[in-house]
Amino acid sequence: MAMRQRAPQGTLIAGGVCLLLAALLWSSTGKWLRVALVVSVALVAFSAAMARLNYFEWMFHPVKDPQFDTEAGSKLDAKEMVMTVRFGSDARAYPISEMAYHHILNDVVGGVPIAVTY
Repeated sequence: MAMRQRAPQGTLIAGGVCLLLAALLWSSTGKWLRVALVVSVALVAFSAAMARLNYFEWMFHPVKDPQFDTEAGSKLDAKEMVMTVRFGSDARAYPISEMAYHHILNDVVGGVPIAVTY
């Protein structure tokens, strides 16, 4: 987490150093080294952009509005594994197959806000 917090400053410094070095080397290099310089600068620019994005949200889409069925109305196979939460008389079951994709779900069970994760 500490590296993630410092990544924008680090990539900004690395980008500046890369551009400075590329500018200094540009006039004294041949054609192939100039190609290597352009590729290096492009790689640093891509890394700097990725340091500022939350790409984990691209991979694991949070469930915006969870929908629940009754036990009788569910289309789950009888052998499918679920995670369950119960507070008082309110209970929920979260299918492992869905949680494996989303990894986190915010819900309220029995008036208690919870974060279900797998």
